Amino acid sequence: MRIRIDAGGILLAGGMSLGVCSLAPASSADPAPPIRPDVGATPSQPGGPASASPGGDVDSAPLEVPNDLVRAHAGGLTATEVGTRAMRTSWTAKASEQALVAAAARVDQAWASFLPRLSGIGKYTYLSPLTPPNFAPGEYLLATRTPPPAGGGAYSPTMPPPLEGFSLTIPIVQSNWLFQGTIVVPISDYFIRIDQNYTAATRSQDAARWDLVGARATADADGRVAYYTWLRARGAVIVAVQALNDQRTHLRDARNQFTVGNASRADTLRAETSVSSAELALEQAKNLADLAEKQMRVAIHVADEVVVTPGEDLETALTPTQGDLRAMIAEALGARPEVKSAEANAESAQKVLAVAKAGLYPSLSAFADGIVGNPNPRIFPPTQTWFPSWDVGGQVTWALNDALVANGVSSEDEARLGQIVANKFNVRDGIEIEVTQAFQNVQQADFGIQSSTRELASAQEAYRVQRELFNNGRGTSTTLTDAETDLTRARLDLLNAKVDARTARVRLEHALGRDAQAR
Repeated sequence: MRIRIDAGGILLAGGMSLGVCSLAPASSADPAPPIRPDVGATPSQPGGPASASPGGDVDSAPLEVPNDLVRAHAGGLTATEVGTRAMRTSWTAKASEQALVAAAARVDQAWASFLPRLSGIGKYTYLSPLTPPNFAPGEYLLATRTPPPAGGGAYSPTMPPPLEGFSLTIPIVQSNWLFQGTIVVPISDYFIRIDQNYTAATRSQDAARWDLVGARATADADGRVAYYTWLRARGAVIVAVQALNDQRTHLRDARNQFTVGNASRADTLRAETSVSSAELALEQAKNLADLAEKQMRVAIHVADEVVVTPGEDLETALTPTQGDLRAMIAEALGARPEVKSAEANAESAQKVLAVAKAGLYPSLSAFADGIVGNPNPRIFPPTQTWFPSWDVGGQVTWALNDALVANGVSSEDEARLGQIVANKFNVRDGIEIEVTQAFQNVQQADFGIQSSTRELASAQEAYRVQRELFNNGRGTSTTLTDAETDLTRARLDLLNAKVDARTARVRLEHALGRDAQAR
């Protein structure tokens, strides 16, 4: 039997495989303190490749099977604990938290727009010296028009007589003080801009909140899958040791049969080759287990110095998953945070589009000013005294350039709204497929446990019979090798089925949005 391990898992002759799925490390926040530093040492893994016996022969002594690798230990880690810790330390969730803070700040900004705009100015001006004009006697100050004569004709301007003994000089005040306060009430904007902008900000905040819920739920699910991936890899080490022991037993039996003349030298050489191949497979399985443990440590941010052991095994009976697929899809579409986030983003984009279109219309506002000046600009001629004044009014403004810009912006926002709506339906379609696949995976894994259990029992009995036949000189080394391959395949199939049944339930719970309801 030949066993090969690559990045995808253990591969054996005949196409069977044990996939140790690659889990991208969950992004995480600040590293948390070590968990259970008092947990006992991890059960030691089997040693390296067997050493050659004196004379260069391959050692045929069996190794101790490290069943402790997947056995539950008191105080060990469970899938739930790993998922919770991955969620709490997730960098992705941390980024979503900051996005929510930014969205809340935008809501505050939008709320501030409801308040009337208050502004003020304090100003001091010193004017350069200037000789004021003088209106001297004899100069005419006013011009009037005299009615036309009774017989018709045009108006003729006449000037009043000169003002005798009168002179007017306008004083120049060089030091000018001005304090002015202004309040502007954007009347039309309350109806076509401000309320829509505030609604857009609040719906955007809702979307950010659902994004955070989704990030936490994803980190939790990925953490639990990382735990079961770790158990899968450790179980693969056990299977690799058992396969190596089978090959060493085969080698010992082949040597015995060669001694009595029931086997050829080619049979012993082939058995030695299988032992060497199984030793390499064991080394690769141990490396793969170390990688899976590292991925889990990164997901929950535990230092390498902290000893981790499983607190949950693969032998616990699982509750059968029952339900109607259509009902599950409806549940997922109503509970998944991704759907709720997409809907909130679509509503926000609609309001943003309404705000952009408001730029096409005139703006109506009311204003009031309060002025205290020395001199007050409303007093003529100016005097070096403090004097208060006020004014109120309303104005309608509209600019052609602003309308043209608003038309382009609204077209862009309308296209963006179409993209968001399309993405919303794309998310819904993806969730339907995800739920269907997850539900099928659960059913398939549950069936796999039953079939793999029967497969293993048959393979064990077939291996026992084939070995007896080989030792009695009635079987060949090739048929025994085939039985060993079938036995290893059955062991891997059962291990995979047990792990897949658990990871499939994690994925189904996540696909239905049930893990998000507690966030």
